[in-house]
Amino acid sequence: MDRLSSTPVLPRRNDDVTQLGMVWEQVKAPVIVPLLRIAVFLCLAMSVMLFVEKVYMATVILAVKLLRRRPETRYKWEPMEDDMERGSAAYPMVLVQIPMFNEKEVYQLSIGAACGLSWPSDRLIIQVLDDSTDPAIKEMVQVECRRWASKGVNIRYEIRDNRVGYKAGALKMGMKHRYVKDCDYVVIFDADFQPDPDFLCRTIPFLIHNPQIGLVQGRWRFVNADECLMTRMQEMSLDYHFAIEQEVGSSTYAFFGFNGTAGVWRIAAINEAGGWKDRTTVEDMDLAVRASLKGWKFIFLNDLGVKSELPSTFKAFRHQQHRWSCGPANLFRKMVVEISKNKVCSLCVRNTHNFSRDSDWLCDASLTMQKVSLWTKVYVIYSFFFIRKIVGHIVTFIFYCLVIPATVFVPEVEIPMWGLVYLPSVITMLNSVGTPRSLHLLVFWVLFENVMSLHRTKATLSGLLDLGRVNEWVVTEKLGDIMKTKLPTKAAKKPRVRIGDRLHKMELFTGAYLFFCACYDLKYGKNHYFLYLFLQSITFFIVGFGYVGTYIPQS
Repeated sequence: MDRLSSTPVLPRRNDDVTQLGMVWEQVKAPVIVPLLRIAVFLCLAMSVMLFVEKVYMATVILAVKLLRRRPETRYKWEPMEDDMERGSAAYPMVLVQIPMFNEKEVYQLSIGAACGLSWPSDRLIIQVLDDSTDPAIKEMVQVECRRWASKGVNIRYEIRDNRVGYKAGALKMGMKHRYVKDCDYVVIFDADFQPDPDFLCRTIPFLIHNPQIGLVQGRWRFVNADECLMTRMQEMSLDYHFAIEQEVGSSTYAFFGFNGTAGVWRIAAINEAGGWKDRTTVEDMDLAVRASLKGWKFIFLNDLGVKSELPSTFKAFRHQQHRWSCGPANLFRKMVVEISKNKVCSLCVRNTHNFSRDSDWLCDASLTMQKVSLWTKVYVIYSFFFIRKIVGHIVTFIFYCLVIPATVFVPEVEIPMWGLVYLPSVITMLNSVGTPRSLHLLVFWVLFENVMSLHRTKATLSGLLDLGRVNEWVVTEKLGDIMKTKLPTKAAKKPRVRIGDRLHKMELFTGAYLFFCACYDLKYGKNHYFLYLFLQSITFFIVGFGYVGTYIPQS
């Protein structure tokens, strides 16, 4: 009886599997295969566009290096010199803005560095824009400002009743104060940035002698790049951004995205562009695009480094990447028509208090008109926005984390070797030129960037569709010297960690999908995709379980 009652079980299970297999075969040929082939074609097309963009930028950089097209050779630049007759009046009035929000760990560094800039004290105004919500931190910042004021520094501590517009709102409010009317240029430093004393002496002359220049941007250098593997990965990505992307924009079309800090603006350019706007989370890029449409030119100084801090916790890095991916996509949505329709930019020079020692301080230059060329608009729309801010994020995740793994189940869909290996390899090698010292970490960087492409793709789509957390602004956490002051002693109790606080579900789900695809390919596949899929799935699991970045022990 036992034998008779148990015999129907296995056949029934086999029948279910057989039926599922039949359904899969019926659906695969007319639906799955065509859809997957379309996905492969689109991903290959985007890969080619990205490849062409990378090769173009590499060619420009090579030409710049060979022809030695430094900013000093393309634009007039003369060092600042003391004038015995005019004294400090020989220097233009400069405003330094330092926006901050609960920056307990780093506020002293940025304020101290700004107050140490080499510039006549009566021609420099330091403006600390404190949006802190913690009364204790506000008090500490105010005390620090008083300390520097007692040393003769012209420093102003400014607060407001609300945080409307976040950083853009603070900068906009700061420009409304009466004393700002006497200033010709404004420098912006985030709370973790520490400029060298000669920063103004190296940047301001470009603005003085070239009235068409609206912005001079310095490069970021990182004080904590060696803190952990995640900060090394960030350094590689950002070094490429500055050494290649920013340099190419500056050398070809005199346009690039303002990085929001470590840059000097001509106040007339800000006003001409319409001032700061808070319609997206990338107010810096928004201002740069609007100013370029008015004809202002930008200069990037690759050899002018400003020390700053990289986010070393994964939570802070993830929030930062969401803002940096969602904001540009949302700005593209809101400005693509405006950029396309832009015809003539007014103003190259419009009595904007351009400094000139030879003309008794006010340069009364004649008004000239300039066009924004068709190629400049194509560059901004296609290269700057579409390829770098949209395609670059989407193709990385869709192709390497979804489409390629899916093809292991559909052998009818083949991916050509040039799109699977050759193009990605060249793109990866070109990306590595910004940080030669980290060349041995290239494989880790590729795997980690693929993980982060999950968040960047999600944020990019949110920005394009104007959905979800499109206007979310989470200030990037800065740690300063916290790791030195909070190192646990031997006798200290090990802090309790809740597992749920470290788990990241999207990474775990994606890792499980890749792992399953790898196992299937190992068993049935012929293309050896499992070699890549296992490595990528492990990386997703490492990040998903929270074992990436710096862990901060809680007191």
